[in-house]
Amino acid sequence: MKKIIIISAHPDDEVLGAGGTILKHVANGDEVYWLITTSISEGQGFSKERVSSRREEIRQVEKMLGIKKIFMLNYSTMTLSSSSLIEMVPQISNVFNEVEPEIIYCLNRSDAHSDHRVTFDAVMACTKSFRYPYVKRVLMYECLSETEFAPALFEKTFIPNYFIDISRFFKKKLEVMRIYGSELGQHPFPRSERNIEALATFRGASVGVEYAEAFQLIKFIDK
Repeated sequence: MKKIIIISAHPDDEVLGAGGTILKHVANGDEVYWLITTSISEGQGFSKERVSSRREEIRQVEKMLGIKKIFMLNYSTMTLSSSSLIEMVPQISNVFNEVEPEIIYCLNRSDAHSDHRVTFDAVMACTKSFRYPYVKRVLMYECLSETEFAPALFEKTFIPNYFIDISRFFKKKLEVMRIYGSELGQHPFPRSERNIEALATFRGASVGVEYAEAFQLIKFIDK
């Protein structure tokens, strides 16, 4: 059994980027934990009903994915910046030391959304081997509407080099994603069911399977 942690800045990142992989880990008997760095609130102008429905979405996704425990940092959505790191790094460090994850799935470092980029920086600060010896693998995942809209610069490009066959789990991934109904739209909207399947098909065809999720491997320690 492996301990896994999936990091998302916003609920839906985790399903878009690694939903099938999470389901596969759970099916294999691994423990999967979920860390969400931001949340919405009435103070930010969201309605009471929307705040409540978002909590219910998280609860349903937790159940459908088979998540063992959720950690929420509750930073206001769309407000993360480099100054947030002073508080975020020790908070994430505490979560990691509680879970002791072997594998970390994190957002792509150069996504268009600043919440994603800051979250990545905070997570990477908590992967140093001399402080977190239990971490053996760190991977970035791609997130539709964020990764592909990042600046097309060589140093910021998402380079998939690690693929996971999710053919058995793709239909359930879509079922889970439908919980986030307000985040889905019709093609050619980036977060459409058609586009989610198109990406999984393309990544699968790249490695000879029906559906796959792609990651960029940052660290792999073979002990």
